[in-house]
Amino acid sequence: MKTFLKYFAVAFLLLTVLFIPISMLSQKVANIQIFGGEENLMSQMPALVDEKSPFFEAFKDSERVNVLLLGANHGMTDTIMLVSYDLKAQHVDLISIPRDTYYPRPGYNDAGSKKINAVYSSEKVLGTAKAVSETLLGMPIHYYALVDYEGIGKIVDAMGGVPMDIPFHMTYNDPYDKPPLHIDIPKGPQVLSGEQAVQFLRYRHGYPEGDIGRIKAQQTFMKSAFSQMLSLSLPKVAATIIANVDSDISVGMVAKLATKAVGLSGSNLETYMLPGVPQTAEGLSFWFADTEKTAEMIQTIYSIKPPTDGATK
Repeated sequence: MKTFLKYFAVAFLLLTVLFIPISMLSQKVANIQIFGGEENLMSQMPALVDEKSPFFEAFKDSERVNVLLLGANHGMTDTIMLVSYDLKAQHVDLISIPRDTYYPRPGYNDAGSKKINAVYSSEKVLGTAKAVSETLLGMPIHYYALVDYEGIGKIVDAMGGVPMDIPFHMTYNDPYDKPPLHIDIPKGPQVLSGEQAVQFLRYRHGYPEGDIGRIKAQQTFMKSAFSQMLSLSLPKVAATIIANVDSDISVGMVAKLATKAVGLSGSNLETYMLPGVPQTAEGLSFWFADTEKTAEMIQTIYSIKPPTDGATK
């Protein structure tokens, strides 16, 4: 049980694969959703694996569970990530999707609505899951996890904070934000509290690479939290996750993952970002995905041999 929780109850916004202690499981409740999520991706997405995808066979035959992680703020998804756990290879891959990723939709003509983070405000979790799946060339999404910043702070505090080496003094004030945003994190090694962690995750104005730099910082934060989870009061953390996360993952899937995850270590985690380039269009900054490089990333994650070999895996 402890091994399972240590490697997967990484209790916060960005790496919460959302499980509870194995002692709480039973066959009678195998299909009950732990968190009471309003959406259910497994039943509402008509095709979890898009037959038009160039990786259809690899996606269909893979022993992977893919969880969409969403951090909500003011009706939009401020953070979008996909955690992919290969049950056979015992490996976890995390893909960050820039919130400014260009994703036009019929009927949404203003520039702001063409960013992928705007999908949630009108189409909620299901629409966001479909958008991410399409952006990743049909990569299937089985479950989701949604948490807001208030929940992140509570989960980080339950973890006892997250050790970080802050690269520069982060300062920023926006009295008009709701609630007002005040960021003041000194440079250097420290343990971020829940409040400071939220500030760190929301900070975006001082990175030379803009939002891409922010994504890299988030991934550094996730790796630190992943390691921090190895020595925590796990029941308290699990309870805090359950109280602050919305998800459709079922008890039955938790039991399966708990069995498979024994022996998994922090070295089994790899992070990626959706390949692309930043460009200005319609007066706004967008991230335009590079389809060819995205295909190469998926080939790496799914251990797919190049097409010239005549094989998909």
